[in-house]
Order: sequence, then structure tokens, then C-alpha cells
Amino acid sequence: MPEQAAAVCIVSGGLDSVCYAATLARDYYDIYMITFAYGQRARREIDAARHFARALKAKEHRIIDISFMKELYGRSNALTDSRQKLSKDFAQNLVVPIRNAIFIAIAGAWAMSINARVVAYGAHSGDVPHYADCRPEFARAMAEALNIADIDSVRSGQRQEIEIMSPAAQGLSKSELLKAGHAALGESLFRTWSCYSNGVKRAGRYVHCGACESCISRKKAFTDAQIHDRTRYAA
Repeated sequence: MPEQAAAVCIVSGGLDSVCYAATLARDYYDIYMITFAYGQRARREIDAARHFARALKAKEHRIIDISFMKELYGRSNALTDSRQKLSKDFAQNLVVPIRNAIFIAIAGAWAMSINARVVAYGAHSGDVPHYADCRPEFARAMAEALNIADIDSVRSGQRQEIEIMSPAAQGLSKSELLKAGHAALGESLFRTWSCYSNGVKRAGRYVHCGACESCISRKKAFTDAQIHDRTRYAA
């Protein structure tokens, strides 16, 4: 059998990134997972990422501590600043400044170090109107910059060029991505964590708040995909 291509998958532990990593694993990529602790309120997503690294039989899973970013971000966004209210609809304070650029640069360094051909992240078409670092043109520009940054090694054959892949580049919506992920993962998909607030305690366990923009988007995706949502929500 030919050697499988390797993909470094940026996986937060949320629905989108887990579904995309699962589809790549199904498509016979060797999966290397990378998760970032960047000072986010939703720390439970990291535990979810650990679970799916095992479930997807990732060759390796790195959890990268860049929590110092929380101090640099200050009050720029609500995902790292717990003093800010989380909105039900999209608001500009949900944008973490160039978060994906930071993630992709680090993931790209790992990809080149292990000679992986792909860096993947879970941005989908529904992210495109609001998040500039989820747009396909951003991903193409990042790939070009990373390949230029190590062009001598690429030209010598020591490393291969990397490609940055995302559902958005394939024109996939959140619900379409969810369908693909559900086909690959089944009911274990409900171990993903989407809530920006880090959850609400109910009957001795933490559940999704159900009221933040991410929880509402999660609910809608299941409805649109016509998949029964077994996620537990507080609201």
C-alpha cells in the first residue's frame, strides 16, 4: 500500500474541528492533532480534544500552552475576557485577534518538521462572513507565506510544500460538515464541546449553557442536518 499522507489537524475539541479531523482520518490521512490553550474561557473543549485524539487514533496529540496570549489580548474579545458578556448572536467581540494565524503558524512549523503535507482547521462556510481568518483567501495566503518561509528546504527536497485545508475552502456549511462528522463518529460526536462559557452545572455535571452564540449555532446545525441533538443544554 502507498504511504498515507500526514495531516496536522488543529482541533479545539469543538464540533467543527472534530468533525473535520474525523473526515480526514476517514479519508486515510495519518492524523497528528494539535490543540491550543490560549487562555480561553472554554477549557472543557481541551478535555474533549484529548478524548477525540484517542478516538481518532491520532499518531500524536500535542496540547500547546500559549495562555500568555490572554494577557496580550486584554479586553479585545469575550472568549478570553470573562468580564465580557457572551452574546447570542455574532458580535465583534467574539473575534479573537488573528487567532487562526497564530494556530496555523505553529501547526505549520510542526507539519514541516514531520514532513506532513496538510495543515487542517475546521473553518466552514458559515464562518466566512464574520471571521476573516476563516476565509479561503486567508488560508491560501498563510500557506504561501509558510512555504516561502522554508522555500530552500522545499526546493532541496528536504521538506514538502504544505497545503492548508478547511471545510470553507471546500464550500461546506456547518450542517454539511456535521453530517460528515456524524457519519464518521456516530453518537460519540456528542462528546464535543462548543460552549464559549465553559458550561453551567446541572445535577452535578457541566452542560452547555445553550444561550451563547456558539451553543445556538450548534443547535441550528443539528436542526439543519436533521440529526437528533443529544447535547445537554442549560437553556
